[in-house]
Amino acid sequence: MGTALVTGVGRRSSIGFAVARRLLDRGDRVVVQSWAPHDAEQPWGGDDLAAVLAELGDPPHVSVDLAEPGAPGELVDAARDAVGPLTTLVAAHARSAMGRLAEVTAAEVDLCFAVNARGSLLLTQAFAAQHEPAAGPGAVVLFTSGQHRGPMSRELPYAISKGAVQQMTLSLADELIDADVTVNCLNPGPTDTGWADPAEQDGVARLMPRGRWNSPAEAAAVVAWLTGPDARSVTGQTIDAEGGFRRWA
Repeated sequence: MGTALVTGVGRRSSIGFAVARRLLDRGDRVVVQSWAPHDAEQPWGGDDLAAVLAELGDPPHVSVDLAEPGAPGELVDAARDAVGPLTTLVAAHARSAMGRLAEVTAAEVDLCFAVNARGSLLLTQAFAAQHEPAAGPGAVVLFTSGQHRGPMSRELPYAISKGAVQQMTLSLADELIDADVTVNCLNPGPTDTGWADPAEQDGVARLMPRGRWNSPAEAAAVVAWLTGPDARSVTGQTIDAEGGFRRWA
């Protein structure tokens, strides 16, 4: 049984929620993070946080804005206080932002980098600082969105900040492997978390060999493997779990 912090668990349709459920089901003690104001300002809207947590059995929860420089460290400290030394970190949070090149603003780029890239880096830093080998081997899973596989020119602030997460993975893995901590990055491919409109849902589904988007539960299954005993030899990798997405078709 491990101890885990999972970020981005504000909506029942999210990957973070599916990851938290999967880790709880295998017996881990899990702390979850959310930041409802971000979801509330997006087209897909927020969720009933009390209902989200109830479906997970009301695990310890921290509401914190990872755009704040001190937030990652404070979040890790709070999670450790709740369940003891952490053995698993899953950084499934994200700030989403549309914007082509002509529309990009410095403010939005800075926010996306702060939440997506800097947030993931500082969470990993704080996790590593508190990790105790006696508690068991450690595992960190970061998230990208396939920017290394194809262009995302309609959402540049999001794409470039998530691309930075993918690029930092190998260096973080090299830094932490001597402490028996693996670091990997998951690209879950097109995942049905409720953000896409009907036209995009249909268009992307036509490019998926199974005729449907990937599910959050499928991403969670990959995370469970990466944070479990069978993946201890895997580190520094970007796992493309895209379900055969034919983005070139």
